[in-house]
Amino acid sequence: MGHKKKGAPSSHSLHQQAYDRLTAMLAFGDSRRADKDEDPGISADKIYSFATYKTYWKHIKYFIKWVKEKHPEVTTLKKAQKLVPEWLQSRVDEKLSAWTIQTEAAALNKLYGITSDDPSRFQPPRRRKEDITRSRGTKVRDAHFSEAANEELVNFCKACGFRRNVLERLKGGDLYDRERAETALEAAKNAGDTALAKAFSDGLRTFPEQTYFILHRNDKGGKTRLSPIVGPKADKVVQRMKDTPKGEKVWQYVNTNCDVHGYRSDYATFLYKQYARPIEMLDFHNKIRCADGKYRSEIYVCRGSESGKRLDRRAIGIISVALGHEREDTAIANYIRNL
Repeated sequence: MGHKKKGAPSSHSLHQQAYDRLTAMLAFGDSRRADKDEDPGISADKIYSFATYKTYWKHIKYFIKWVKEKHPEVTTLKKAQKLVPEWLQSRVDEKLSAWTIQTEAAALNKLYGITSDDPSRFQPPRRRKEDITRSRGTKVRDAHFSEAANEELVNFCKACGFRRNVLERLKGGDLYDRERAETALEAAKNAGDTALAKAFSDGLRTFPEQTYFILHRNDKGGKTRLSPIVGPKADKVVQRMKDTPKGEKVWQYVNTNCDVHGYRSDYATFLYKQYARPIEMLDFHNKIRCADGKYRSEIYVCRGSESGKRLDRRAIGIISVALGHEREDTAIANYIRNL
């Protein structure tokens, strides 16, 4: 049995390099907010939750496998970095969902320590909205899911903007009216639970005219958010929540073919239409403070397939709070539609 020469390149070594780099970023228990307050660049080199680590590592392994098959001569992460755009384009060509490709880009940005404001940040290749297979249009799996037979579930999703993991865990006690939410905010402050206090504070401040909310516990990245129940079926959603005992699940079973993520688009679009101001009333030179602390024009100018379309940046910020996203580009690229 032969032996590899010392220093000889191998797919295993590339795999190990990626594993070592990613595990070195693990910071379970650290506060992302505290790090950002100290230095926004710190969080680029940290992974704060096991769920995020598990997701990123899965997609990074896909990338490494592809490098091994398509570019076997590449054996270091440094050399593999230049292949990332080609890899992401191949994923588009495979017609993977926009959500999946965005996650893969995020995983590789994390691997290479590229911050969100870095112009060299990896971005999903642009494509026409009608080509996106998740969150828009009719999908193959829809043939196995009847919206008519699951009308209550569909309306529930459209009114609340769930991710599947939250919907499947949702309990009757996760319904909050404004008074209960304000009481919970004070309790969280007194208990020193800054993350929960922020969730209640952001929701109540962003949606001052809303009466009922859902507390989305342990959402993406382990975050919790308070989002309003909206739309023409809001009353029925509230009633179902009230009819469910606080400690019991609202949905004992969620059909696996239900496009829960896709209905987030309906939720986001409804909110945009509800809060957006007429563009002709806005001034491109008037700047507003965004979630990242930077000031930008109150008019958002779309790029890509929607190039030139103008949207109300304040409304986009409101939607981002409801969806649990910090980047306004995410709301635009993946959720708002048919405007």
